[in-house]
Amino acid sequence: MPTFTVHQPPPRLGETASAPERFVFVRDGFHFWAFALAPVWLLWRRLWLAFAIYLAVSILLGIGLLLIGAGSTVQFLAGMLIALLIGFEAATFRRAKLTRRGWKMLGFVVGEDTEAAEQRFFAEWANRAREAPPAPPAAPEPRYTVPLRRGTPSPSDVIGLFPEPGSGR
Repeated sequence: MPTFTVHQPPPRLGETASAPERFVFVRDGFHFWAFALAPVWLLWRRLWLAFAIYLAVSILLGIGLLLIGAGSTVQFLAGMLIALLIGFEAATFRRAKLTRRGWKMLGFVVGEDTEAAEQRFFAEWANRAREAPPAPPAAPEPRYTVPLRRGTPSPSDVIGLFPEPGSGR
């Protein structure tokens, strides 16, 4: 069953908390369309940094393979490996973008599809909000006093496990 990560956006101006309608659920696992159409998928999801890195790596790898005289089969396999990497790491790219923009990951949820995951998450979220314990009363601020020394220090005043100065071991 698919696993989703739940991300909460930063609150907008004038809001104390983000609206639950704006939460994003990102599915873990292999993304076929990211594998099949990597550049289009990256641009569709507005993953500009990932697209730039994909483009640079693809171009540099293509030039490098041409310079060493690799055959078309090797070039195809290298392109397939990059596409597989994009397909497997697509969710990671999305999560990294959300983190860079200040979104907070709230947790994981399991569901058959996005709708089922949303229902499970919000049902549990509502239960926790209802069962939330009241805030504990504020503890009184500790009052510190300056320690008082009684009498003059004696030569046998030793702190810790250190021997007295000038005595034998």
